[in-house]
Amino acid sequence: MIHERLSDVHILGDQTRHTAIRSAETEKRDWLSESPICRLLETHNILHAGIMLAWPPFTVVRTQQSGTFFLACFGGEGSILVDGRWHKVTQDMACLLPPHTVNALRSEGHWDFAWVRYFEPRGTVPVATANSPAQGEFNAAPVKTAIEGLHAECMGDASAAMLHHWVELTHQYVLRFARPRLTDDRIWKAWEAVEKDLGRDWSLGDISGVACVSPEHLRRLCLKHLGRSPMKHLTYLRMRHAAELLSATDEKIETIAHSVGYENAFAFSDTFLKWTGMRPSEHR
Repeated sequence: MIHERLSDVHILGDQTRHTAIRSAETEKRDWLSESPICRLLETHNILHAGIMLAWPPFTVVRTQQSGTFFLACFGGEGSILVDGRWHKVTQDMACLLPPHTVNALRSEGHWDFAWVRYFEPRGTVPVATANSPAQGEFNAAPVKTAIEGLHAECMGDASAAMLHHWVELTHQYVLRFARPRLTDDRIWKAWEAVEKDLGRDWSLGDISGVACVSPEHLRRLCLKHLGRSPMKHLTYLRMRHAAELLSATDEKIETIAHSVGYENAFAFSDTFLKWTGMRPSEHR
């Protein structure tokens, strides 16, 4: 788990190259200023998407993100902060970060990846749901091709039909990873029940009981489909919901801590720091 406080950093490096498309001129980050605009991205709440060919000292940290972030690696190796830990991401692996979490990437060598960043205002169902994997195997080539096709069309004829085709493909490839075909509905219904009552003192036995499977079978399924153990997924759901409440409400931190299952606000604050790199008060 991380213990240092993170702050916003944006270092691409002189050798890094990128190709990007943004949804509107309001996305005024310098490194995106030359990117073409495709307003059809707004139909899926996509802020921008692109291809990054990264070289050291590539480091990006965003402590506030208002939507889901998707990354799929098609070459090299880099690291991404997931659930409070740095995880290696290699070829044909993908990661999915939910809204209101720290987005941190870094590379010590060359790292080639496609990305899609969403803006999901309050009331919008995010791409990353309770049943989405944190990371896992994923064929990055199709989403890379879709983004490259979208960029080429934006720079060329900009046919509305073709733009729609490439935007839909890009979004659907993200959804393919974020919402995989589920093989056991009992597991996902159990997590839905947990998400509706995060203040409860859940144990592994409680959750496996709701799912009507053994604790060990639940553990295997969660590791396979979510990339986390059941108790880590419980903490993930609690921290994600706490981050949403901190961003969208004026409730006291103690109240938020209790609502996500922590009787002790200090224990909640320490856990939040380990998972996000910030204290709850700093996130707010």
